[in-house]
Amino acid sequence: MNLLTFKRYTVTAALPYANGPIHIGHLAGCYLPADIYVRYLRSKGEDVKFICGSDEHGVPITIKAKKEGITPQQVVDKYHKIMGDSFKEFGVSFDIFSRTSSKTHHETASGFFKTLYDKGVFKEEITEQYFDEKANQFLADRYIIGTCPNCGNDNAYGDQCERCGSTLNTTDLINPRSTLSGEKPVMKKTKNWFLPLDKMQPQIEGYIDSHKDWKPNVFGQCKSWLNEGLQPRAMTRDLDWGVKAPIDGADNKVLYVWFDAPIGYISATKELFQTQNSLAKNQQPTTNLWELYWKDKETKLVHFIGKDNIVFHCIIFPAMLMAEGSYVLPESVPANEFLNLEGEKISTSRNWAVWLHEYLLEFKDKQDALRYTLCANAPESKDNDFTWKDFQAKNNNELVAILGNFINRTLVLTHKYYNGKVPAAEAYTKTDILLLEEISKFPAKISASIEQYRFREALAELMNLARAGNKYLADNEPWTLVKTDEKRVRTVMSLSLQIAANLAVLMEPFLPFASKKLGAMLNLNTDLKWNDAARTDLLLAGHQINSATLLFEKIEDDAISTQVQKLENSKINNQENKSKEENLQETNSGTPVSIAIADSKSDISFEEFSKMDIRIGTILEAERVPKTDKLLKLLIDTGIDKRTVVSGIAAYYKPEDIIGQQVSILVNLAPRKIKNIESRGMILMAENAAGELSFVLPDKPSTNNGSNVK
Repeated sequence: MNLLTFKRYTVTAALPYANGPIHIGHLAGCYLPADIYVRYLRSKGEDVKFICGSDEHGVPITIKAKKEGITPQQVVDKYHKIMGDSFKEFGVSFDIFSRTSSKTHHETASGFFKTLYDKGVFKEEITEQYFDEKANQFLADRYIIGTCPNCGNDNAYGDQCERCGSTLNTTDLINPRSTLSGEKPVMKKTKNWFLPLDKMQPQIEGYIDSHKDWKPNVFGQCKSWLNEGLQPRAMTRDLDWGVKAPIDGADNKVLYVWFDAPIGYISATKELFQTQNSLAKNQQPTTNLWELYWKDKETKLVHFIGKDNIVFHCIIFPAMLMAEGSYVLPESVPANEFLNLEGEKISTSRNWAVWLHEYLLEFKDKQDALRYTLCANAPESKDNDFTWKDFQAKNNNELVAILGNFINRTLVLTHKYYNGKVPAAEAYTKTDILLLEEISKFPAKISASIEQYRFREALAELMNLARAGNKYLADNEPWTLVKTDEKRVRTVMSLSLQIAANLAVLMEPFLPFASKKLGAMLNLNTDLKWNDAARTDLLLAGHQINSATLLFEKIEDDAISTQVQKLENSKINNQENKSKEENLQETNSGTPVSIAIADSKSDISFEEFSKMDIRIGTILEAERVPKTDKLLKLLIDTGIDKRTVVSGIAAYYKPEDIIGQQVSILVNLAPRKIKNIESRGMILMAENAAGELSFVLPDKPSTNNGSNVK
């Protein structure tokens, strides 16, 4: 359908799992292209809502909670904040960043499920599933590990082997065992409610075939699933963390996370209007206006996702909406492929990633440099690669040397020759007229690319306008011409300033921070819209511009070397951990491995032992100690005070993963300085046979800070 046939737009970006921070792969996959698209629509004056939130249910959350010794709610609270803060600072302009643990979401998802249940959509089936008799719990796929039938990895998960990348079913594993107890699970019957995708296939197929204009990777993957024949899929799970199944006979069951999660887009939209309604005093209530963005046929629904979520957004979620009957279906799902890092697949478990919150700390005020590089290298049709050297080159050779250089020269010369006032053009040459005509075409050129979700192409067109401006200045050399033809210089500078104003408008979706900065320098009207950038009179003669500052700054080699070294350190740590893992596997298989166990130390008296004051504390803050690989600086609430402790655990724990972690701490250890930081205490750690450290934890996460360890 043509873009102009819609009255409003609902744009969603995939809900990120709240079990870790955001990395550049996530940004390139869906969040940056979605933000560019939404900012463009707003600049066009369109009615658009940009919806996202954290996905806070499912097995990865409970596994993270168990690993960190905290509750699932504590896990999602921590990462929801980290992700939300990072998105905001990076300039991702969500209208709302909600969460699926909210009351509104639970009510919405539960109500949606009940509607389908009451309509008789679901098929009730009894199937067999792995069960841990010792833990007395059914096991979801990530709660089971075993030997991969393809590569022999003894620690493959029930859904995937991370060593060889094979997709697995739990029953494919050789010698499966529960991650909860270590015991071999048994098969046990359980009842679940299935969405009959097989019966709905003709309807789904008709929907997919009506969207042959979708990106080839999206349309092709959908057709592949359909050609294999859709199968019923369980919409409930035997878990205790999630949205409770709202029907009789479904005790101890929650909604399948991929039933629950996409409804998060709907519940977040509801929350958005609830918030607006509460703020709009003495105005018409907006409680039900959310329905316009989900149920009105003149609304365009667009999902931005990564390629691993295509089936859920193009088949399962539309099937749910079809079954309910009152919702619009996704009009487009512009999924991207994957972004690699320095030639290797991004891996959170191997710490082979560029984390957004770390980038924002280490490259202050350089959000646009990363936005530019990720857009220029966007994996729109195939996997692409991010390298730190290319990041530096794109910033220095393109943003600084082309766009920034043109703006700086234009504004500096305007202040030098005309005291910062826009000069009046005297007479246009044929070259000037051709350039003016070319300038007027750029908004339409960039629009055409954005509306086809070709953001790399759109960004290239934006830079072509900057190149045209740079070339125009270089060809006319006003700094030389001013000595002989001041009249001509006024025209050259007037036209250059118009190009700068056009750039300020057109670059906003891509480089919002630089756009705002340039607009302020030009003292530009903030109400200008996208189509205004086709004009060449945005700055009238006599208009006063403000002082010129650098739009972008160079990134030096040292900053890049530091980032490359961080990745090298990750690679070294991964190799060491792999060797330890292999040693442990050999030990477990009965193969003798020589691992030295330290002898016990000399006896001490009870009186000596009783001098140690060991308490339960909670880590409030954590950060790496600069220029070290092993040290973390921690702020710990001991119940009696809040104190700084330097601990050599950086090889085993990332700072952001241990905030909220309870620990056992020796509080009466004499203070000492480590790297010029006074450390007041020592955390108790356990070391296994492979030399890996882990926290010595209280048996109950709710133990009060300050409690004595005896």
